[in-house]
Amino acid sequence: MRRTAPLLAVAATLAAAAPAGAAATLTINGAGFGHGIGMSQYGAAGMAKQGWDHPRILAHYFQGTEIGQAPADTVVRVLLQSPHTARFTNATHAGTKELDPARTYGAKASGDQVALLSDRGRTLARFKAPLRVTNAADEPIKLLGTAGNGVPDGTYRGWFEFRPGSMGEVLAINAVGLEQYVAGVIANEAIPSWPAAALRAQAVAARGYAITTSRGGEKGWDQYPDTRSQVYRGVTGEHPNTNKAVNATAGQVVTYEGKPITSYFFSTSGGHTENVENVWRGAEPRPYLRGVPDPYDDLSPYHRWGPIRMSRAAATSKLGSLVKGRLKGIRVTKRGASPRVLRAVVVGTGGTTTVTGDQLRSRFGLRDTWMSFNAATAEVEVPAETDAPAPAEDEARAERGRSSSGGATIARAGLRGPRVVGSAYPAKPGTPVILQRRTGDRWTRVGQTRLGTTRRYKIGLPGPGRYRVVVGDAPGPIVRLR
Repeated sequence: MRRTAPLLAVAATLAAAAPAGAAATLTINGAGFGHGIGMSQYGAAGMAKQGWDHPRILAHYFQGTEIGQAPADTVVRVLLQSPHTARFTNATHAGTKELDPARTYGAKASGDQVALLSDRGRTLARFKAPLRVTNAADEPIKLLGTAGNGVPDGTYRGWFEFRPGSMGEVLAINAVGLEQYVAGVIANEAIPSWPAAALRAQAVAARGYAITTSRGGEKGWDQYPDTRSQVYRGVTGEHPNTNKAVNATAGQVVTYEGKPITSYFFSTSGGHTENVENVWRGAEPRPYLRGVPDPYDDLSPYHRWGPIRMSRAAATSKLGSLVKGRLKGIRVTKRGASPRVLRAVVVGTGGTTTVTGDQLRSRFGLRDTWMSFNAATAEVEVPAETDAPAPAEDEARAERGRSSSGGATIARAGLRGPRVVGSAYPAKPGTPVILQRRTGDRWTRVGQTRLGTTRRYKIGLPGPGRYRVVVGDAPGPIVRLR
């Protein structure tokens, strides 16, 4: 797998800011989507398309593991809402009190108890928490959204438990069997049209995650219904294809030395997953949570992303206090088992700041920490006829440009005629610099040179038009010769 080189061009020479009038942009290229630990969902789909079955897929992402069985009769508790008053319908019992399933009821915290309310808000009874609400016919119960909490209506299997929250709210919890929980998850975490083996791998991973994690601790619940845990939508979120995958893998979990593991998963690896200790600060290394090649992840639309281009001023604004003075560049200093950024240095005119990949991802709003940077500058110069000859190094670069680009008149014009000049950082001296001209709706290559020892370049312009340079793998700012 090709690794994206860490590139970042500055606004001038390494030690100085861009000259007045120079255009300066930061370009970010990247790969992947998610935290990078465990199973890549798109990678698993790609493997399934290649004929891999789900045990083989899981054994690849979780090295040294086997398929085992979850404890029987496991119940998962999901915190669905925490409103002032929760409203529900299609229930036949609240505690010992019979209900009309056609009517709507409410639940509200009342000290250390839970009050059962009529649809008009009248208190019908009070119960010691938790208040258990069921349907005797084992039909799904519907939880209604309440104003302001942003949670849509949903229908859920199992039963509801209502508990007082710490701030006077009521916690609406869905207690549901493990298999029914997984059925409500995987159609929202995977694409139902994916091959059966990929959906089965997702079912096994989701099952293992559910039984080995608890976000609520001693608060009476285990999982959130969103990406803080797994996306769970109950009956509303089920699909026939994913239900088949749940049934085909009933009870299966990933185990290491006989014990279920937390089988993390995420969208897209970019071609390689990452070690857990490189992603979450303080995490202990795990032999089954180490980065592995992901050869079929290119199925994902997020396998490669970018270029994302912004002005240097916009980049400085996003980085905020991480920049000392004016932004000059970002230099990646450490990458993980994959090319994900672990540490980098933000270089400013007033000094440097060491940052993590997560900080850069957050500040720029990126999908992953697999990133490369290129902050290029470009400025059009029209030298006077009396300009001194170019240095020998630039002559040599121009000669290389003639032989590699096939444009002798373009390269020679760079010595005396109009030209675009600029610099790049931390691209290495000798990095190719491609000159492109806008022709209709396309960028066409019209010249080439390489960065000199001071990371500067200059390329002759063949005539009026809009131009840009591409340094390494990223386009720089657009300039115009009139």
